[in-house]
Amino acid sequence: MTLHTMEAYPVAIGKNPERSREHNRRVVLDIVRRHGSLGRAQLAKITHLTPQAVANIVDELVGEKLLKELGRRRTGRGQPPIQFAVNPDGGATIGVEIAADHMVTVGLDLAGILRAHRVTPLTDTSPKAILKTFSTDHAAVADQVGCRLLGTGVVMPGPFEIDGMTSVGPTTLSGWNGIDARQMLSEACGQQVVVENDATAAAVGERLFGAGQSIPNFCMIYFGVGIGLGMIHDGAPYRGAFGNAGEIGHVTVSPRGRACPSCGQKGCLEAYASVYVLKERLGQAGIANTELDNLESLFKTLDPTVIDWIDDAAAHLAPMIAMLENILDPQTIILGGALPEAIITSIIQRMGTLPTSVGSHRQRELPRVMTGKSGQLTAALGAAALPLFDIVTPKLETSLGTAAAVID
Repeated sequence: MTLHTMEAYPVAIGKNPERSREHNRRVVLDIVRRHGSLGRAQLAKITHLTPQAVANIVDELVGEKLLKELGRRRTGRGQPPIQFAVNPDGGATIGVEIAADHMVTVGLDLAGILRAHRVTPLTDTSPKAILKTFSTDHAAVADQVGCRLLGTGVVMPGPFEIDGMTSVGPTTLSGWNGIDARQMLSEACGQQVVVENDATAAAVGERLFGAGQSIPNFCMIYFGVGIGLGMIHDGAPYRGAFGNAGEIGHVTVSPRGRACPSCGQKGCLEAYASVYVLKERLGQAGIANTELDNLESLFKTLDPTVIDWIDDAAAHLAPMIAMLENILDPQTIILGGALPEAIITSIIQRMGTLPTSVGSHRQRELPRVMTGKSGQLTAALGAAALPLFDIVTPKLETSLGTAAAVID
């Protein structure tokens, strides 16, 4: 998994006052990361920083091994400019997805390259059991990445601290209600941990590594064990006042409908369009092996249980798409997560003509709904991206303008 060069994208413009030094560092790192390599003069032009400010920041980042010098690139007459790129060996972050039935641990270097990953099935989601597995897998991936650790992000299924909806049901983690997860996980791995909702982290992963790289405003419907929504607004994740924004799994889509497996209400989206419900139906049909590869094989053979679930999920997601568009007005809505890409694409296709909404305007640059590109490690990549996001991404409240420069 790597970051890709982008020719046109929203970008934060640098500030020249000394008090904005940290912001300027992030701007420079972000621009270099997105373009692949740049010279000082090109950086000054794109960021609107003075040449001297750019030179000082670049020298500082090279000294810290966050950037590396590539040498000179010939562009025409005169002395060729020295090019700089993000140094993959300058550091790494670890991301961990703790789901109701598995744990995924990944290690990303500073250039966004996946250096290591582990997937461990979970049968016991109690804090004691999870902390033991987390400690073991974190240490193993840390050994494999081969460079200094810059941070660890952990994602867990929400909602957090909500009576009647937290730590109950098969799509949540039992026994974690009222526990300071961040502190316990930090102690287990020996470094500070950032804890995030899984759908929000998945949207961050898609923003940095997938279909959302050039899209500053999008929603991501995330298929974990349950189903959730991550939102990227002006390039940054929107979390809500208590970190629970986007809990669409518990939006009623069918009054007096099926009982929700997590909250006990009737007609929740999660009761129709979650991976848990798909696996439950397959179990009832006598199919016990429902790992990702097996789900894809079942889909390819047109297994009736899988096809029926896809139809059901599509029917209930289509009006949700329109509702999200009417409320949030995103550029697009991305579907991704713990399902094979072929199944997600089929869900989108089976939605057919979407209900009319504010997203129905003709002159669209993007489709209303699209399949994510960051793959089945989306949430874990998003977890690793959380500390990386803080290191290389400017604070978005100071973001201005759009750069569409093509680097020759």
